[in-house]
Amino acid sequence: MSDWESGKRGILGGKEPALPPESGRDWKLIEKLVLSLQSEQKRSRRWGIFFKFLTFAYLFALLFMIRSPIGDGMDAVTGHHTALVELSGPIAADELASADNLVGSLRAAFEAEKSRAVVLRINSPGGSPVQSGYVYDEIKRLRAEYPDKKVYAVISDIGASGAYYIAAAADEIYANRASLVGSIGVVAGGFGFTELMEKLGVDRRLYTAGENKAFLDPFSPERDEDIAFWQSVLESTHGQFIAAVKDGRGDRLADDERLFSGLVWSGEQALELGLVDGLGSTSWVARELVGEEELVDYSRTPSPFQKFVEQLGVSMGEGVAAQLLESRLELR
Repeated sequence: MSDWESGKRGILGGKEPALPPESGRDWKLIEKLVLSLQSEQKRSRRWGIFFKFLTFAYLFALLFMIRSPIGDGMDAVTGHHTALVELSGPIAADELASADNLVGSLRAAFEAEKSRAVVLRINSPGGSPVQSGYVYDEIKRLRAEYPDKKVYAVISDIGASGAYYIAAAADEIYANRASLVGSIGVVAGGFGFTELMEKLGVDRRLYTAGENKAFLDPFSPERDEDIAFWQSVLESTHGQFIAAVKDGRGDRLADDERLFSGLVWSGEQALELGLVDGLGSTSWVARELVGEEELVDYSRTPSPFQKFVEQLGVSMGEGVAAQLLESRLELR
């Protein structure tokens, strides 16, 4: 022991100096603070694990919904019934009213042993002639394969253009007196920006291999030969539409040159023109014509994920761009 330490112990009587009361309280406060920080860290780790688990559960549920894009809307079948298939909205390959969805629903409705007949309930302004043609041909095929099951098309608010194309394949068509029916025509539209580009000083630079590859380009001046050719395409498609309606409706159609002009008619007018067979609703057809009032829905429906996306309106921008830049062929 050094002389300084010996002197210090002699002065204090051989005892270590005692800490003042304030220092003891400070150490206790530091100890409590450290313990509370440790407790808070443990609590944070537990909540972190919980939220990670919740995130993984959400992602797995989302993945499951994505992998099941279309649900089957068929109700539990207990006895004989009238099969129902919905055709709602625009007819297109990427819509609910696509040929794949409609054909699948129609096949299920026809194949069901306890379905007495099939009602195709329509509320659509039309759409793709290709998709409409697919469904028309499949209805014809199913009618031939199942001759004992009749197909009734029932138009609610509107059954126009491509939707009427499909309806024409049914055995009979019914509508409400105020329904919009017909519009047997073909339309293709777009925009031209050449004058606007000239005013803005924009130069169009387009390079192609094939003299008609830039056919109907909205940023290039129209050519008379392009217009004439495109009109021939429209006339050809219109002729296919007219032939399908005549084949489906036969001599029930009135001798009226306006039938295939693209006009749309009310249900009452359509009845006079032979475009529909009567006025009635889906339940009326099932009860009075089929004799089976119970309706079983065989339609395919969107998954919860699709409904969520549609509510957000994600596709709005794509739709606007398509209308501005594309010239799509549609039955309207």
